[in-house]
Amino acid sequence: MSVPRCSLLPSDEGYEVAFAGRSNSGKSSALNVLCGQKNLARTSRTPGRTQHLVVFNLDSQRRLMDLPGFGYAKVAKSLRSHWEQELPDYLETRKSLAGLVMLMDVRHPLKPQEEVLIEWCSSCDVSMLILINKSDKVSRGEGLNVLSKVNRRISESSDVISAQLFSATKHQGIESAWCTIEEWLFSSAENNPS
Repeated sequence: MSVPRCSLLPSDEGYEVAFAGRSNSGKSSALNVLCGQKNLARTSRTPGRTQHLVVFNLDSQRRLMDLPGFGYAKVAKSLRSHWEQELPDYLETRKSLAGLVMLMDVRHPLKPQEEVLIEWCSSCDVSMLILINKSDKVSRGEGLNVLSKVNRRISESSDVISAQLFSATKHQGIESAWCTIEEWLFSSAENNPS
């Protein structure tokens, strides 16, 4: 399901994990590789292709949500303005949100919009996993330096935020990412039976 507004989303019941990230962070590719499917989320050489809230039902009570990319996106100013209103609405009101996965480009970490999401998750006590994507584009040492920088940053904010290196193209970090997502989707249900 793909909808332009939060008001058109499925009932706010069960558990969902949302994927967010800058338009060029590789969010759709990460979703595809995590789900073991090549064309689940639409990928493109042009950043900003995800322009709706896209819902992937796992079962009747669990969903993955693909949020529109933020930052650099070749979309109309009116559409960017629309998402600047819709994304906070989704993040602040959606009770079924069990966790947020934020994709971050290893070569461009901790951009202002990413800092805003980190602060939001920290203040609202929403679990966040930062996937530092495209780690195959830098040396192992450079990747570990970025991870250390991000870990220092998030240690100032909250203990519900974690980070790891990730590469959608090289399939690195998939298992540990899925362990976190699985915990949000299934442990949340066990701890909060409906």
